[in-house]
Amino acid sequence: MKTLGLIGGMSWESSAQYYRLINEDVRQRLGGAHSAQMLLWSVDFARIKQLQHDGDWDALGAEMIEAARRLQAGGADLLVVCTNTMHKLAPQLEAACPLPLLHIADPTAEAILRTGARTVGLLGTAFTMEEDFYRGRLSERFGLEVLVPDADDRRDVHDIIYRELIAGVVSEASRQVYVEVIQRLVARGAEAIILGCTEIMLLVRAQDSPVPLFDTTTLHARAAVDAALASPL
Repeated sequence: MKTLGLIGGMSWESSAQYYRLINEDVRQRLGGAHSAQMLLWSVDFARIKQLQHDGDWDALGAEMIEAARRLQAGGADLLVVCTNTMHKLAPQLEAACPLPLLHIADPTAEAILRTGARTVGLLGTAFTMEEDFYRGRLSERFGLEVLVPDADDRRDVHDIIYRELIAGVVSEASRQVYVEVIQRLVARGAEAIILGCTEIMLLVRAQDSPVPLFDTTTLHARAAVDAALASPL
């Protein structure tokens, strides 16, 4: 079994889900008392959040590269960044650290393609919904048409993540906001919805959507286990 190197804490609410999902999957596959070999470098999210909203991606890149190097020094074989938004920095990480990076968008896109869907709605932070680093990967590498909510809906989705979900607050009022955003995406032609922020799975359930939901947290965790249990690098 390879050792996974997780960069977490963005937020720890979702990183805790990664830890649970990865270990549950390893136990299911290997049985008995088996659990995953992993290292977790967990950042102070208050600093990360401020740098994100300040637009200081150079400082954020330095933070992520330092975390990756610490995990490499600790013996990690693979790198798992436990957040969608920070995959904006995937090219910098790949250039600075030799550990293979398991990109969160890839297992998500592969799962969608297996269902035959080609037009997807994307929910996430404003960075993920509005910039090209995520949508572009889905369209250019996998041929998906990616729809994002309108400006007002994007603001609501983003604010609920940063004001509530990262603090573990799950409210029915906010769930209803997401339900209505999903409905509007489906009306525009979305055949599936990507939960493109690792905290959204805490709020939105399968029954909240008329089309399939693709939870990036679960799919990324499963891909990490696939990689950990695959033949040696």
